[in-house]
Amino acid sequence: MEYVQERVTTLHDLTGQAPNAPTDRTAVVVPMTDHEHRSRTASRILSTLETVGPSQVVVPLRAPPEHVGAVTEWLSKFDLPLTVLWCNSPRIADLLAKHELNGETGKGRDVWLGLGVAAAKSDFVVCHDADAKTYSDEIVPRLLAPLDSGFEFTKGYYARVEDDRLYGRLFRLFYAPLVEALLESNDEPILSYLGAFRYALAGEFGMTAELASNLRIERDWGLEVGTLGGAFEEVGFDGTAQVDLGRYEHDHRGVSGAGGLSAMSEGVGRALFRICEANGVSPEYETLPARYRETSRRFVRQYAADADFNGLRYDVPAEREQVETYADAIRPPDETARVLLPAWTDAPIDPSSVREAARPRLPERQH
Repeated sequence: MEYVQERVTTLHDLTGQAPNAPTDRTAVVVPMTDHEHRSRTASRILSTLETVGPSQVVVPLRAPPEHVGAVTEWLSKFDLPLTVLWCNSPRIADLLAKHELNGETGKGRDVWLGLGVAAAKSDFVVCHDADAKTYSDEIVPRLLAPLDSGFEFTKGYYARVEDDRLYGRLFRLFYAPLVEALLESNDEPILSYLGAFRYALAGEFGMTAELASNLRIERDWGLEVGTLGGAFEEVGFDGTAQVDLGRYEHDHRGVSGAGGLSAMSEGVGRALFRICEANGVSPEYETLPARYRETSRRFVRQYAADADFNGLRYDVPAEREQVETYADAIRPPDETARVLLPAWTDAPIDPSSVREAARPRLPERQH
């Protein structure tokens, strides 16, 4: 246990007590796919939310048409003020296309739809994933409480230690050493901000409804980094806090494949470089991969020592191999890619139209 403060305010779990928080004025956004349907983890998260008592729970759902009815019916059995948004509904695609917003789909776009609906009727918004095996009724209050006392953005942090090994590989081996390498030759405040978070790629965050309505959101795996960049531009260091969420276990991803860490690193890298360039940083893309590799080697040595100190397994060659994989994502962002969705305050559509277009239309027997 420690109580060290970082460049952004760091709120520690020093007593094991959940803070008081205005859950009755809060919407919780929980993005899901049909893979979470009836899973033990997602079921426990939703059951726990029943005891938290948020004003609304918004579930941006990505599922094929043949599964939407079953997933929606399962969700309706929880005692929650629930709004399900079928994010790949044909009507949503038509609505977005009509306003030139259709394009690449992904977690970020789903969360953007959820944030718009959530912020329209609540004072605060908390967002977290549906795959946390150690989810508890303290998560939402911890992310929420600072928002009721002057902060405007909160980010969760925790150690990814499971099965006698260290996880959080995309953060440990790509994001953190890449930001460190950028800091070596740049002193812009944005890099200090991005480097201040103990787990910058955590999917657990909270914000005021006003901030949620003013953020531009990345469509894909750049969601978490893009959110940090937007928070820096809107509320800065003083409006930000990171919150200790204790022990937290997630599902794990492989390195390769469409949804693997390699593909995710491309979205994270693109968002990171976009944010850097928008805030005065000029990455030296020709030399940055080599500097990233050098910095990553130091990180691998440090994590190996930490793992050994704690009796954990640590595969140094495998970690170094991942560094080489992630280095391929270090390149200038594609300026022609339409990866950013507009802030809801500037959007040509409104949350009520999204709510209607994304409402699952089920056969009568399923109502």
